[in-house]
Amino acid sequence: MTDDAPDAQRRRLLIATTSAVGGLGLVAGSVPFVCALRPSRSAEVAAAPVEVDLKALREGEQLTVQWRGQPVCVLHRSAADQARLLADEAGLADPDSRESSQPPYVDPRLRSRRPDIFVVTAICTHLGCIPSLAPGAADRDGGYLCPCHGSHFDLAGRVFRDQPAPLNLAVPPYHFRGDTLLVIGSDEEGAT
Repeated sequence: MTDDAPDAQRRRLLIATTSAVGGLGLVAGSVPFVCALRPSRSAEVAAAPVEVDLKALREGEQLTVQWRGQPVCVLHRSAADQARLLADEAGLADPDSRESSQPPYVDPRLRSRRPDIFVVTAICTHLGCIPSLAPGAADRDGGYLCPCHGSHFDLAGRVFRDQPAPLNLAVPPYHFRGDTLLVIGSDEEGAT
């Protein structure tokens, strides 16, 4: 039995060493796979909130920025535009925006937090084309016109009846920091 004791010790040492080296190899081999599960830096940047300085945006002008790879339009509406939106709702498919995508804190008729600044994701709800701001579009007082199939939206992104687009344009989450800084992609609580 004395001859078996050194072999048993050697065997246990070899098993322990082999197990430790194998475990380290497994950990080292799995690191690239675990790292691949994290979003890339460009994906993190694309999903980050976007800040827009409104100082230079005049009435009737629009800025377009990218957020999450989508065009987001920021329109400075005049008082006349706002009054027209509230007065001319007869031809709209969803004037109170009950079926549309927007944060709960926006006014459902003007579809904005502030009546003068309108923020909308510029992707048509029909087939995903990009509508553009068109003064006097479709014989109306202006709005957004989709170039693909002619869907017309008012200056609050609400679609007119009998258009190919089934829903109003989507309003992303956003908030204001002061009077002149708009943050698209999060509300005050940080929800995205």
